[in-house]
Amino acid sequence: MAILTTHDMAVGYGQGNKRTILLSDLNLSLEQGTLVALLGKNGAGKSTLLRALTCDSQPINGSVEIDGKPSYEISKRDLSRLIALVATERIMGGAFTIRELVALGRQPHTGFLGRLSRHDDEVVRQSLEAVGIAHKAEQHVAQLSDGERQKAMIAKALAQETPIIVLDEPTAFLDVASRIETMKLLHSLAREQNKAVLLSSHDISQSLLLADELWVITQDREVVTGSTEQVVMSGAMDRVFDNSSILFNNDLCDYESKLPTTASVMLECDNSKLEHCVANALLRNGIDTSHGGDVMVKVLSVNDFELPDGKVATSVKELVKLLRDMAIK
Repeated sequence: MAILTTHDMAVGYGQGNKRTILLSDLNLSLEQGTLVALLGKNGAGKSTLLRALTCDSQPINGSVEIDGKPSYEISKRDLSRLIALVATERIMGGAFTIRELVALGRQPHTGFLGRLSRHDDEVVRQSLEAVGIAHKAEQHVAQLSDGERQKAMIAKALAQETPIIVLDEPTAFLDVASRIETMKLLHSLAREQNKAVLLSSHDISQSLLLADELWVITQDREVVTGSTEQVVMSGAMDRVFDNSSILFNNDLCDYESKLPTTASVMLECDNSKLEHCVANALLRNGIDTSHGGDVMVKVLSVNDFELPDGKVATSVKELVKLLRDMAIK
């Protein structure tokens, strides 16, 4: 059963009669135990959609239903027990300890004075352990790396004990290792704690690797949804950008530049990694290897190439010069 659904929803911005619709006819569903990645170019409407789903703003048309109830009938207090939001902004509050920051997630469950019970303390402890930073609980937020701060914010969301966690660009300020670690963490939380996790992201490769479902906003503002495999096979990833020089590579599960080429050759190589590296090097120099050619290049190493008529090259630079001298097409 879906924990969150939308019915013929349209989202956008503006007031009164001056409203701009970004996305329309949205019939989305989010289930517990599932990690969903929302993908699209800048300005496509990802953050606008997330604000409507978390009831931070009202949809222009249609409605949102959460846990079987229309969102407009849910009080703010009850909503905070259903949805936890991790925003994209850098985390401030450096004077807080990590434990104090995560404990703020218990606010929907505590009284007016915000006093923590033994149960609250236990939830905070478990949340810290779940994201792997329990050993830093007494350190101040200012002492953490960006990756650790993001883990602390996810722990705060866990401490809310909501069935839904929504994250807006959770890996935006992280290095490669921290991005991968954060995505793996969200994947495991959906599985192990039965959370419905929805995140917007520009990290295409990790999203396609770890997300159960994709919501992809295309250049013509259609939202294509389904399992990751269904969406990729549908060709929706090719419709995200309106730039013909940016292509989706199904093998890499990511986007790449389409560089202009003036010649084409074939590569013979026993090592797929080596072949890929040499192919990239030739492509940078305007030589394509993906569509065959009249000339066969035998790749022995990154500095050892054999060409027809006994010609050899001992570097990619020398190989490119030889191929150009041969006036290949």
